[in-house]
Amino acid sequence: MENPMAAENSEFINMKFSPPKLPPEFPQALKTTARKSGTPRPRRRSDTWVVSVFVIIQIGVFIATMLVNDCWTNSHGDCAFSFLGKLSFQPLHENPLLGPSQSKLEEMGALRRAFLTKYHQTWRLFTFPFLHAGLFHLLINLCSVIYVGIHLEQEFGSLRIGIIYTLSAFMGALVAALFVQSTPAVGSSGALYGLLGTLLAELIWNREFRNNKVSEIVSLVLIFVCNFILGFLPYVDNFSSIGGFMSGFLLGSVLILSPQLPQVAPSKGGLIDYGVKNYIKLKLKQKLDRPVLRIVSLFLFSLMLAGFLVAVLHGININSYCTWCPYIDCIPSKSWHCKHRETICETMVSNEHMTMTCMDNGNFRIFPFTNISVARVNDLCNLICF
Repeated sequence: MENPMAAENSEFINMKFSPPKLPPEFPQALKTTARKSGTPRPRRRSDTWVVSVFVIIQIGVFIATMLVNDCWTNSHGDCAFSFLGKLSFQPLHENPLLGPSQSKLEEMGALRRAFLTKYHQTWRLFTFPFLHAGLFHLLINLCSVIYVGIHLEQEFGSLRIGIIYTLSAFMGALVAALFVQSTPAVGSSGALYGLLGTLLAELIWNREFRNNKVSEIVSLVLIFVCNFILGFLPYVDNFSSIGGFMSGFLLGSVLILSPQLPQVAPSKGGLIDYGVKNYIKLKLKQKLDRPVLRIVSLFLFSLMLAGFLVAVLHGININSYCTWCPYIDCIPSKSWHCKHRETICETMVSNEHMTMTCMDNGNFRIFPFTNISVARVNDLCNLICF
């Protein structure tokens, strides 16, 4: 005769228990097995379309600038890499970064003090961050943007990085406008330094969640130094980099303080119990993380933005109060100078030759052509007067 107790026990043993349901965003590692302590946390993969769009725009603007420059025609074939035709570069003694002439940078939207104070062309504050002084500037800048920007966009999402990139570029343009002089300047590095400032803020405020702090700090310093050294060359503005870096740090302190949920090791009470408890704690921390720091950072950024904007609209020139400031943006060399002054040349045309003489130092040069634009005459005058 079948034992009823045995049947009851058999039914009990065959019962199946369903595991508790976890939130959809709960870390995948807590649903399976824990990793060993010290294993780097996985990145949150997401689209990097914001960085990609800005990179494509800047490449397109540079190509358009070189087509407008048309060295082969406007400089009568006196070009570097002349086999490129319309895309060939100005001679290295004119632009050591393999780029367009000074007048074409101005035509495409570079900053110069007279454009803001005399002609009130404030639209240049929006074109200035998308221009590059030359091919070298373009490659170094965009490689840095891709390296830093994709990392940040994967970690914190496209919206936040897009806001930081845009506002840092504009802040860099405002700071540059307070220091720019008679030589045209471009400032695409402002947005890059905004990303570097954001990376620094993330390393400081979320340092307890980072496992590779040393390598990230080394990368940040190398990119910062290399691009800042590039800013000592003609037409590249370093003040936009300083403004962008300050902006990026403050905006990063506002927008990216929330840490990512790290993986945790199981405890004696079980992986799921331990994970749920820490998950809830970290979600609460994300909601309430450092509100005072966020408010102070946002206030300082707003104050800086409003102050620099008012100063630019009033035409303030900080170089009038700071005699050494121009050397933050330029180091004198045999190939270029840091003196910002208006140059005047006397032009004489005879037969098929043109003679230009600098009225400041008496230097002159004879050119085997006469059909030349006024803008190009000014470019050559600047070269002769150096």
